[in-house]
Amino acid sequence: MNEMITTFSNAFAAASLTQWLVFLPLFLAVYFLPALLALAFNRKHLKLILVANIPAGFSIIAWGALIVWAVTGKMMEKKQPEKSPV
Repeated sequence: MNEMITTFSNAFAAASLTQWLVFLPLFLAVYFLPALLALAFNRKHLKLILVANIPAGFSIIAWGALIVWAVTGKMMEKKQPEKSPV
């Protein structure tokens, strides 16, 4: 375990700016994938999914449950434009 920590520590220390600029957006996209899916599928509970995604990202089971919720949740109702009286 200690060797693995040392290996990761050395890898992070040796990473260039370009590698960080590629890694960070990809990491954030995967971490917030449930919220991005809820946004793409126009889900009613987008805000709740986004807030729950912050701590749930540390648990694979909770993160997976949020993905299921984001894909299968209720859609937001589209507001119909009001017709002006003629």
